[in-house]
Amino acid sequence: MNKFKRFVYTSFRLFSIRKEERLTVALALLAFSLLNAVTVCRYWDVFSVPSDNYHRLFVRHFHISGFDPLTYQVISEWFPAYNIYRHPLLAFFMWPFSCVNNWLITTTGTNFATILAAVAVIFCATYSVVFLFRIFRNVIQLSIRQSNILCLLYFSFSYIMLASMVPDHFVMSQFCLLLTLWISGEKLKKRSALNMWQTIVIFLFTAGVSLNNGLKVFLAALVTRRRRFFKPLYILFAVIIPACIIWSFARWEYSTWEAPKYRARQEQKARVQQQRTENIRRHVIDSLKQVNGKEPDSVKAAQEVNRIIRQRAIAKYRHDHKQIWNKNTGKPFMKGEFMGWTDKTTSRWDVGVENLFGESIMFHENYLLGDVLRNRPMIVRYVNWFNYVVEGLLILCFLLGLWVGRHHLFMWTAMSIFLMDMTLHMGLGFGINEIYIMSPHYMFALPVVFAYLLKNIAPRWHRPATILITLMACYIFIWNVIMLTEYFS
Repeated sequence: MNKFKRFVYTSFRLFSIRKEERLTVALALLAFSLLNAVTVCRYWDVFSVPSDNYHRLFVRHFHISGFDPLTYQVISEWFPAYNIYRHPLLAFFMWPFSCVNNWLITTTGTNFATILAAVAVIFCATYSVVFLFRIFRNVIQLSIRQSNILCLLYFSFSYIMLASMVPDHFVMSQFCLLLTLWISGEKLKKRSALNMWQTIVIFLFTAGVSLNNGLKVFLAALVTRRRRFFKPLYILFAVIIPACIIWSFARWEYSTWEAPKYRARQEQKARVQQQRTENIRRHVIDSLKQVNGKEPDSVKAAQEVNRIIRQRAIAKYRHDHKQIWNKNTGKPFMKGEFMGWTDKTTSRWDVGVENLFGESIMFHENYLLGDVLRNRPMIVRYVNWFNYVVEGLLILCFLLGLWVGRHHLFMWTAMSIFLMDMTLHMGLGFGINEIYIMSPHYMFALPVVFAYLLKNIAPRWHRPATILITLMACYIFIWNVIMLTEYFS
């Protein structure tokens, strides 16, 4: 119990802003407030009006890259609208906002979902800055100036900036992952380890927002605890039981809310298909009657009906095959519920250059903030050749940082998160067509590696490396702000 009390006390202290962080936090809060004000103002006229079908309203009108506006729907009229198995607790985290919004709708007749979602996003984005700053300042032990430069670099990345102004779950996942990484770094510095309560609570929040990120909490626990991770009691109470609890909860959540709606949709689809088949049958019988002047043979009529149904199915397949959402999906390694989402045909080189280290960091001029499921090709090239120079310098600094920081366990803790996602996205091809949208799940590994470059590089190269990273951060920030201004204006 004493350990639990200490854990609760420490948890409250996590969110206190230290003196040396105040200016950084104030600037971050201002920047994220302005970004979210842009999003709120863009959609206020449409989304502030209460509706009888919020899903249709938000999905039809919200268009910022491939981000989903489901948080607006959950806050407007509470329901687990997210993919339950991917985000088992996220709707419940939004429940307090929904209660406040329902009271405001009743009182004022105005839907404040966009503003309440912005509050949640601003909070998560601002504390992401806090946790990343502490990683640089306290764990890696850089100067305040260097820590601020690397924070500016990271939050200037295009899809980190964009995730900090849209109502999707990515900034919340980033918040949880950076918190996990910072706590792990503090444990490694003090030669201690994540205890059972810390692992359980961090896992439930992180996996509750995005289930696959829960594995990264166990990875951080493994790094800090090492052999102690495999103690039977720890494995049972900190790993197996929490994992079973959250999976069982997701199953209950699905059967309670989603399964009835799924069955209703399937039944409606079957009724529509039956009605279409009946209409075809009547049309065929009438046509044969006009030709032969008598009641048609039932076998011939059934054959003609089946022929028409097959023709329509082929026509639909050909039509769907030409749609952009189909063109932007590669062929899977094999068929199946899980492996059907893989992709073996998309060029990894093009994705790496144009999306992973391209669109994730600097917006492309063409198809700006387009959606690969609607109006954007998977691969878009930069018109400005200098962007490739900046990208090349970033990759070079990244590789140098990996080399000079290769003996630091904390750097490999951050890189293990990066490599886990690269295995899923670049290796198996999960979500490879929108890999840049997932940037908040792994891209923080880049500035962490840069931090070790600044910390361990030879003294004569220290100043040039700092200047180079600063110039890249300024260029990326200015470029992305110009692109966002062009899009939203």
